[in-house]
Amino acid sequence: MRHRALGRSGLRVSEIAYGSWISTTEGAAEAVAREALEQGITTFDTADAYAGTLAETVLGRVLSGARRESVVISTKVCAPVGPGPNDRGLSRKHIMESAAGSLRRLRTDHIDLYQAHRYDPRTPLEETLRAFDDLVRQGKVLYVGVSEWTADQIAAALKTAADMGLDRMVANQPQYNMVWRVIEAEVLPLCASEGIGQIVWSPLAQGLLTGKYRPGAPLPPDSRAGGPARSQFAAGALTDDVLTRVSELGPLAAELNITMAQLALAWVLANPQVSSAIVGATAPGQIAQTAAASGIDLDDDVLARIDTVLGPIIERDPARTPAHPTDYGKPGEHDA
Repeated sequence: MRHRALGRSGLRVSEIAYGSWISTTEGAAEAVAREALEQGITTFDTADAYAGTLAETVLGRVLSGARRESVVISTKVCAPVGPGPNDRGLSRKHIMESAAGSLRRLRTDHIDLYQAHRYDPRTPLEETLRAFDDLVRQGKVLYVGVSEWTADQIAAALKTAADMGLDRMVANQPQYNMVWRVIEAEVLPLCASEGIGQIVWSPLAQGLLTGKYRPGAPLPPDSRAGGPARSQFAAGALTDDVLTRVSELGPLAAELNITMAQLALAWVLANPQVSSAIVGATAPGQIAQTAAASGIDLDDDVLARIDTVLGPIIERDPARTPAHPTDYGKPGEHDA
């Protein structure tokens, strides 16, 4: 497993990170997390809202058996975790209370990377950044970042932190994959100049880029699109045009003697601004396969061939930030 610097910070993260959210059963999630450790994955991503806080509990149980200094634990705050008006957002109250809850569930005295899960327009940016800075000064958080913020929001946070002398963000967590490239126009250039690393989610586009969905074929019953979680899948990705183009990547992966999933992960990691790609799994064997994508280098010819195959179905509009997994294939407000 290779490791990369997180932006211009001194923190090193594994090229493949394990995304901890409970998609099957608690026992299965624990087994997958343990396999991630076995495969050399050192970076573990979760959030207080995943599975109603259960994801953090399961991850904390698994990682309690690992040497704390050997792993990087990342969690997030903003999404609702309860019914109350202060059980969400980026207010000082919610950040402080959520951080305390995450520390307790993760069985640790500090969070390596604490991220704002989304932007909160209801809370002054100064309040949010001051709360993050206080957590850093208290030693409860080591680094801070954001997820699915626009370039303008990131720029405003950087300026505010500089003006107030607060700890600045080192990480951004956007959706990014072969077919969803909305960060390339604005977010990536800003982050490159400011030294902010990308820890990307959905690098396999919810499994679309693994080739499991075939044009004209029934949906696999054990897949996200064909199983109980179908409502959380980007239905617009299941058109014949999309599935046909994705299937054309199969021969390219075969030429390279890798799986389509490994090709998709290697494509993401070919971008030097990407520090780590987050993968999930429902079985330990899936983690073993995706972890093997670390260290696969794609040359310029392969990257060009991928662009030629997928060109017409690639989403590039920066206005699609913030994104949700089901957004792919849906018209945005700019298309209405």
